[in-house]
Amino acid sequence: MYYKFSGFTQRLTGSAPANAYSPQGLRPGVPSEAPTMVFASPTKLVSEAGATVEYLGGNKVPDFQRLFQTSDGVPVHLKRGIPDRLLYRTTMALTVGGALYCLMALYIASQPSNK
Repeated sequence: MYYKFSGFTQRLTGSAPANAYSPQGLRPGVPSEAPTMVFASPTKLVSEAGATVEYLGGNKVPDFQRLFQTSDGVPVHLKRGIPDRLLYRTTMALTVGGALYCLMALYIASQPSNK
C-alpha cells in the first residue's frame, strides 16, 4: 500500500503508486526547449562588431598552467610571488595567534573564580 500526505485532511491517506511518487500533484516534466548556453558576454553587439566579437577577458588558463606546472622548487601555493607570500604569512600569523588566544582563554577559564 502506498501513502501520501493529504493537504485537505492533513493526514496520510492511501494512494496509487503514481500519486505517491509525485506528491502534491507535481508532475515531472521535460522542458519544451533547451536553455541557451552562455559562455561569455560580448562587449559589443554582434551587429556593431561585424565579423569578430571581443570578449571581456582573455583565456588565462594556459598562462596559469604554464606558471603552476614549472618545476622550479617553489610550492604551488607560493608560485604567484609577493601576493601569495603575503596571504600565506597572514594566514599563518592568524592561525598561530588564534591558537595562542585559545590556549590563553582555556587557562583563564580553568582558574577558580574569586567570590
